[in-house]
Amino acid sequence: MPNRDIIVVGASAGGVEALQRLAASLPSDFPASVFISVHFPEGGTSVLPRILARAGALPAEHARNGEQIQPGRIYVAPPDHHLLLTTSGLRIVRGPKENGNRPAIDPMFRSAALAFGPRVIGVVLTGNLDDGTSGLAAVKRHRGVAVVQDPDDAIFPSMPQSAIAHVDVDCVVPLRAIADTLLELMDQPVDTAEYSPMPDDVKENALSAGDLETIEDPAHHPGMLSAFGCPDCGGVLWELREGDFTRYRCRVGHAWTGEALLAEQGTTVDEALWVALRALEENAALYRQMARRHESRGLPELASRCTVHAEVAEGHAAIVRESLLRERGFSHEMPAAQSVQSTTGNS
Repeated sequence: MPNRDIIVVGASAGGVEALQRLAASLPSDFPASVFISVHFPEGGTSVLPRILARAGALPAEHARNGEQIQPGRIYVAPPDHHLLLTTSGLRIVRGPKENGNRPAIDPMFRSAALAFGPRVIGVVLTGNLDDGTSGLAAVKRHRGVAVVQDPDDAIFPSMPQSAIAHVDVDCVVPLRAIADTLLELMDQPVDTAEYSPMPDDVKENALSAGDLETIEDPAHHPGMLSAFGCPDCGGVLWELREGDFTRYRCRVGHAWTGEALLAEQGTTVDEALWVALRALEENAALYRQMARRHESRGLPELASRCTVHAEVAEGHAAIVRESLLRERGFSHEMPAAQSVQSTTGNS
């Protein structure tokens, strides 16, 4: 009878500390293989395997393409690559980003669910937004087990909260209890009945891997067309629904959850507003300069016209500036108490 011997773990903000504590709590004879995906900055260097190997008894390393899965080891997704699991070994691919990340959590979870079904335990730890929710749902669809860190115990609770809200989670436990929970789950009997991989999960797994045949064939695109564009490439997004959890994928495979898409759109709008503010202020400064020149040449009518244009641009700039400041929760106007302290020299 097979055991639950495939552990996939996803974390984001606060994840290094959480993973260090988890690695420290796993025994040297831990019989399963552990796979970890954490968001890394593009172009960054990851020393996470070294940190985890020093923290606990299990060897840890960056996963290598084609590597055979061995029990009692920790495999970490390398920077700028997705880690995908197959029955014949590991795949390290530079597929489309998901939620703006590569490596991403959902592709690893999804691939594990497709390859190993009931043998998989998915674990979602601390992090922002809702990464990991879709992948954990795929683990459950293929009769795996879902474990989530207690949001009250997480440094950043958003990822655990989203998983609990949208997935039929089996265990919600604090970080200190996750290792014991894994050992208990691994001792329980596993359903050996045959299962069929979900077709949509198969398609998405191929998209995550950057499979050209899947990307180029419109029949392979899951979901329905939406009215939104992909922040990564500008292409149209397809809408996918898993119960009340909505996600999006574009033609070439970039994937977004609703929360991640909103966050990225907010960043795009923010950048556009700063560009608009710069253009308006430069426009006003140029009109002011032209007004002074016309004045010096004895052309008051032209100077007045330029001054009016400058005032209009300055008015528009003030509106954009105030919008940018309010988005960050503050205004250029100081609160009364702060203004008093400033004028009296108090700190």
